[in-house]
Amino acid sequence: MTRFGYFLACEEHGPDELVRQAVLAERAGFDALWISDHFHPWLDGQGHSPMVWPVIGAIAQATSLPIATAVTCPLVRQHPAIVAQAAATCAVMTGERFTLGVGTGEALNEHILDARWPPLEERLEMLEEAVALIRRLFTGELVTHRGRHYHVDTARLYTLPGTPPPIYMSGFGEKAAEVAGRIADGFICTMPDAGLVGRFQDAGGKGKPLQGGTKVCWAADEAAARRTVLRRWPNMFVPGEAAQVLPLPRHFGQLSQIVTEEMVGENLACGPDPDAHVRSLREFLDAGFDEVYVNQIGPEQEGFFAFYAEEVLPRVRGAPGG
Repeated sequence: MTRFGYFLACEEHGPDELVRQAVLAERAGFDALWISDHFHPWLDGQGHSPMVWPVIGAIAQATSLPIATAVTCPLVRQHPAIVAQAAATCAVMTGERFTLGVGTGEALNEHILDARWPPLEERLEMLEEAVALIRRLFTGELVTHRGRHYHVDTARLYTLPGTPPPIYMSGFGEKAAEVAGRIADGFICTMPDAGLVGRFQDAGGKGKPLQGGTKVCWAADEAAARRTVLRRWPNMFVPGEAAQVLPLPRHFGQLSQIVTEEMVGENLACGPDPDAHVRSLREFLDAGFDEVYVNQIGPEQEGFFAFYAEEVLPRVRGAPGG
């Protein structure tokens, strides 16, 4: 049975609003939550970037939904030992409804400590070591680690859930999908790419959960929705590896000037037509994903949740595999 979740965007909303949206998502019938983990927003105009860990704690008290980070980068800005402690605490506070989603990150968030930004191959190697270290700390044992990338001296987690939280890994390319298949308990992707699903499964991920996520913009008027996307999230249409290497929101703003309203309309479900939104989610079902998360761009949250509760979720839950 496919689960449909809501994707909370820390880049666009403050902590209180994120908690409010989590409550609205549960009332609307969503099954689970994703939440992004950023230090900077993608664009200055998005305007927010609260620390994810206290927000998860507040959501845990306000809803009963499972929640996953999508995703945390335990490489540079946050040491794996600190991520392990935060994840274990979140697992306790949510009643073991927490999943730690991890990935190789972006310079946008990770450069802030004046650290060198490694190339992808090295980041994948760092992530593999970080995940192994986090799993050791989840045992509650005293851990000393002298690895290639991380050192830990006699560290022990005392506040632990009965069962360690699962660790899912994000992958946007073949190499990352293969590493995820080897080391992760599940796969996260924001593209409905059956090829990446296959790479993950062939590398050891057969039978593991597959989570996909997308953005939409509901509004009463389709053109208004496209303009909202162009104002709030044009960076999502920037091609290539820029998302991993640009260090500041203003750089994304400069590059996003190439994005047009037509590009938005061709690539994103916008407006009040339920068919467009259903097609957007079904693309992930067709690619093999068994969990699909959706984020509403812009301020019209109440209208979005009512629309999905009444016109979208009942239809996708009736779809083959849903």
